[in-house]
Formats: sequence, C-alpha cells, structure tokens
Amino acid sequence: MSDPVLQIDGIHKAYGPVRVLADVALTLHAGEVRCLAGENGSGKSTLIKIMSGVVPKDAGTVRIAGQELSNDPAAAINAGLSVIYQDFSLFPNLTVAENIAFLRNVAHGERWHKRGSDRQLALNTLKRMGVDIDPSQPVEFLPVASKQLIAIARALANDARIIVMDEPTTALTRSEVKRLQGIIEALKKDGVAFLFVSHKTEEIFAFCDTITVLRDGRVVSQGNAAEFDADRLGRDMTGRDIETHRLPRELAPRAAPIMATRGLTRHGVYSDVDLSIAPGEIVALVGLLGSGRTELALSLFGQIEPDEGAIEFKGTVRRFREPLEAMDAGIAYVPEDRLTEGLFLDQPIGDNISVASLKQSGIVDRSALRERAREAVKRLRIKTPGIEPSVATLSGGNQQRVVLARWMERNPELMILNGPTVGVDIGSKREIHEILLDLRKSGTAVLVVTDDLGEALALSDRILVMVRGRITGEFTADEIDEERLSLAVTEEAPAR
Repeated sequence: MSDPVLQIDGIHKAYGPVRVLADVALTLHAGEVRCLAGENGSGKSTLIKIMSGVVPKDAGTVRIAGQELSNDPAAAINAGLSVIYQDFSLFPNLTVAENIAFLRNVAHGERWHKRGSDRQLALNTLKRMGVDIDPSQPVEFLPVASKQLIAIARALANDARIIVMDEPTTALTRSEVKRLQGIIEALKKDGVAFLFVSHKTEEIFAFCDTITVLRDGRVVSQGNAAEFDADRLGRDMTGRDIETHRLPRELAPRAAPIMATRGLTRHGVYSDVDLSIAPGEIVALVGLLGSGRTELALSLFGQIEPDEGAIEFKGTVRRFREPLEAMDAGIAYVPEDRLTEGLFLDQPIGDNISVASLKQSGIVDRSALRERAREAVKRLRIKTPGIEPSVATLSGGNQQRVVLARWMERNPELMILNGPTVGVDIGSKREIHEILLDLRKSGTAVLVVTDDLGEALALSDRILVMVRGRITGEFTADEIDEERLSLAVTEEAPAR
C-alpha cells in the first residue's frame, strides 16, 4: 500500500482537568473514504479542529504527505486539507464561481475577483465532478444539495487531497445522497481521500471503505468497513448494546383525537391535509425536505397561518394566530434547528429550561425555577455538572434534552417535534426515543416530524407519508418496512 496522505499519531488534548483526546492515531490513504464515528462528545470535532490547525494539540503529530503540520489553518489548507462543515461556510452574496475560486484566490494573494478566470475555474471543477450548475448564479438561492457540491468544488479548486465532510447527508434527499455517493466514488479514482463524519449507519457502510471509532477521546476500534455491522458499530460507539429495531411499548385502545385537521391548505406549500392524533399516541409525519412537513407542523403551532381548512383541538375548532395561543392551549413545538431556534447558547442550562415556564405577569420565583430545572436535568439524564454552565458546553444530544425539558415543564397535551434526533449520536438517540415513549405512556399526544425512516418505524403507532404537500399514505409501523416506506416517501412506488 502507498504511503498515507494523512497520518495522525499520538494526539492528546485536554482542557484543564478534562481529557478530550488521548493517544489518537489514524491514517488515510489516497482514494480512501474513512468514517470517523463516535457519539457526540467522543472527541470527533476536536480531532478535526486539530488536524485542520484550528485548535492546538497538547502532544502528537499531524502529517500530510509526510510533512508535519503546525497549528495553522492556512498551512493545512495549503497542504491540501479541506473541511466542509454542515453549514458549508459559503458566501451567500457571491456567485457560484466566486465561492469556488475564493480559497484559491486567497492562497495566491488575489484581493479581487477576476470574473473570467473565476468562471473558467468553476466550470472546469464542476465538470470534473460531473455537475451542471450555472457559475453565475448567486449561492443564496440554491438548494442545500447544490451548496454542498459547491463546497466540494471549492476544496478541489484549491487542490485539496483530503476532504473532511461533517454529517454531509443531514439535509439531503435519498436521490441526492446517491448523487453525492457517485461523485465521491469518481473523486476517489482521482486519488482524493475523504474523512466522513456521520451518525447514519446505513450511509457509513454505503460510503466508507474503513472505519475509526472514537469513544471518550480514545480510538476503541478501527478496520475495514466489512469487519463491522450496525450492532458492532453501535456497541463500539457507546460501550453498550444498542437496540435498533422497534422499541417496546404498551398498546392501548386509541382514544378520541385531541387534534384533527380537515382540508388544511396553505397555497403552494401543502393542500387538503386531513390528519388526527390522540392522547397517548405517537404519530410520525414522514417526508423529504421540501415536502411541506415543517410548514404543516408550524401551522398546527400557530406560526404559519393556513389559507383554508380547519384545526380542531380538544373538540373545538381553533385558529391559532400565533404560537403563544397554541402554547396556552396546551401545544408544544420543538424546532428542528435547536442551535438557532431552540436554545440560547450563551445562557445557563437552567435558564434555557425555565424560559417557557415564565409567567407573563413578570412575577418570577427564581428559587423554584432553579429547583425544577435541577429535577428536569436529573429526570432527562442531561450530562452536566449543574444548571449553571451555558448550553453551548453540552453535546448535541444533551442540548436536545434541554429543549425537551423546557417544553415538558409546561406539561403539554400535544408535543410536536421536528427532527428530534437530527445530529444526535446513536446512544443519545435511543435515550430521546425513550423520553418520547414515556410522554406517550403519560397520555401526551406526540407528533414526530422526520425524514429518518428508521426513527419513524421504531417510535410510532402510525406513520403519515407526505409528498409534495399532500398526505399520500398512512400506515401502522407493523404494516410497512423501511424499504417500502422509502419508496412511498420518494414517490418511487404508490403508498398503499
């Protein structure tokens, strides 16, 4: 085998007494796709920041093509390493060509964009990838999948030999994931190496040749992907056996619906939606990005007003004109993007939990709120030394539990959750599912809005399929498997 294009040896990193990485080593060869797997808090993000020169290491070496790197992001980029984060770090006001050429221009000391050369560089790079995107378009208006391809093109235009991709399929449809896989396969043949960070086991095995698993800052296993299966991967990541099939629950007779819609329509977004959900029931609303699933959920919560149809809540036709009206009626909504919509990142954990329980009168019993926040931290098993640290210090799974704790403090009768485990590791995902099952058991109606088909099958009593703004199918989890559900969601087969 050829010499590795990336070699990491003996990496240590600590923040005060907290060890983040201990003796981490991995190699990456040209044309290889290696998965870096691990729970949130395992050290993946810190390792990526160290190899890209953003964070200094305490000990160890990072070498690209045999040359040791200093703690300098520019040196890492110039050596051929590029990191593509989930937000892609593109400039929305610039064109496709200007974004693709940006790093190369900076590396060459160019202070101004040269429209002709930028365009030609973009065309050549996109052609290499087999992608047809107009280089003159502003990036701002492009779909997520196109933005990701532009981020890859930007790395290639700067002669990247190693591309690190952080959760690259989070917002992609099934067909877009397949397209990305084809592009990566083609670039592998050109000798480009990829470090692929993902929580989705099926995509880890589809994309990756090799796997390195981090747990508590240490490499606990690595090898060819063929040596792993989903059970082993989950066990290595968490240190315990993880059940990935349908979660156990007590079946109860379905009560009268607490919420029902009739002909609910928002022109151009969703149309003629009839759905119902009963106390003590989990219903999954499954659809791809752009299917109208999020807009429908926001209409049920009073954030987007429908144009036609009716919402009936607890036997009365209601028209929620703002979220506060829905909240006062007993409805809670957990947003998909917890970082920008669900949390105050620089505020203490306790304040984040308590904020939804504050009275409009302005009279606040801070002592009681703090005590309730401590109880919520304990009940939801939020891993923190106390309620005083900021939410930004928590892992993704623990941040999501803070959002859940906030809304559970209001004792809602209907809990709507949009992507409840997006960006959450496999162990935390199971624990969040158990929290939702406890809500179900207590009589709360739970509506889960998701594109995670395994999650829908594991959790729900009923599954509603949404395609292009319409409910096209309804199933119980026992009536359908993941393959048929995937076909129904993508319109590749009729939903029955």
